[in-house]
Amino acid sequence: MKKVNVAVIGVGAVGVEILRVLKQRKFPVNNLRVFARSARQIEVDGLKYNVEAISDEKFDGIDIALFAGTEGEKGASRLYAQKFIDKGAVVVDNGVDFRLQEGVPLVVPEINKDKIKSHKGIISNPNCTTIQAVVALGGIYKSFGLQKFILTSFQATSGAGKKASVSLWQETKEIVEKNKDVDFDAVDKRIGAKPAYFSSQIAFDVIPQIGGFSKEGYTTEEWKVVDETHKILEDDSIKISATCVRVPVITAHSQAIYFTTQKQATLEQIEEVLEKSGGVKYLPDSLPSCLDAEGRDEVFISRLRCDPFEDKSFWLWCVCDNLRKGAALNAVQIAECLV
Repeated sequence: MKKVNVAVIGVGAVGVEILRVLKQRKFPVNNLRVFARSARQIEVDGLKYNVEAISDEKFDGIDIALFAGTEGEKGASRLYAQKFIDKGAVVVDNGVDFRLQEGVPLVVPEINKDKIKSHKGIISNPNCTTIQAVVALGGIYKSFGLQKFILTSFQATSGAGKKASVSLWQETKEIVEKNKDVDFDAVDKRIGAKPAYFSSQIAFDVIPQIGGFSKEGYTTEEWKVVDETHKILEDDSIKISATCVRVPVITAHSQAIYFTTQKQATLEQIEEVLEKSGGVKYLPDSLPSCLDAEGRDEVFISRLRCDPFEDKSFWLWCVCDNLRKGAALNAVQIAECLV
């Protein structure tokens, strides 16, 4: 691959992971520039990076701009993407701003990398929850079609950024510290003050809400799964319903997915598809966990089983590092296709 000039915009959890993935995959970087709100120096895995203030707007000579994005917020891409494009760069945006915009490709390379060539300056990275589900189900969809799927996600705090993960750590330390001399039956599992990040305590608990509440009582995160999957697969006929839950895990999302195929399919045929699906690691004899997935590129799938009461219907369990394949890796894979 030819060497290109790359910019990374944002140095939060996803931005740091993009820098890590670029290095690990030996992406053909000629010149790397890093931008954030303020100028400073950061260190990632022993390497130091000079961070430029994005407000300086010195964007000349960049071929690919990777925007780290912030879920649920209007990101830097709204302010600066077009300015990078005007200087000749292609933007790969991990934020929410352009995903459903007409004319902007929404890409998971294992599923629809052909859409990259239709870009008009911006290519969008899907939401982390959507990426994981589409990689898990993409091969099945192509082989047998999908009538519907029902997804329940158990999402790590890092999906909301580093401050969210730090809040889990701080809450956990507080509870452990105040109960260190207490018998188990008398343990007080509640923190003493208002939660620092989430709407309620996340340590030793779960929060059945990610994003704001939207139409029909579903959250914005749950609608992302519906709308983004329809766009990626170009099939609005798939009936999709989701429940997204925040759990006290630092990294890696888990999902339980119930799906019904259009064509008749046996369990063995579904297994064969999963074994050949790009980006998937099918583990029929083990139970991959969040800790197993952390730092890995694959979507790990297990617990495939038939619904004994419904024809052509199955369950699977999958886990995936939400900062890697759910964000940084997917963006870098898009950049690799561009190169």
